[in-house]
Amino acid sequence: MTEKEQATLLIDNYSNLQRLKTAVDRDKELDYQLKLAKAKLEALGIVTENLKIE
Repeated sequence: MTEKEQATLLIDNYSNLQRLKTAVDRDKELDYQLKLAKAKLEALGIVTENLKIE
């Protein structure tokens, strides 16, 4: 992973945390962010079923 790719990931993480912190409905925002992360992982061929905390 290049330095630019790492910076991009950290910017995404930081902006997601900002969105969660300021969200009117935090649960709704968290669900949305989880869906996005799951879609990105699955696009890379990573199975997400085993990543859930029950």
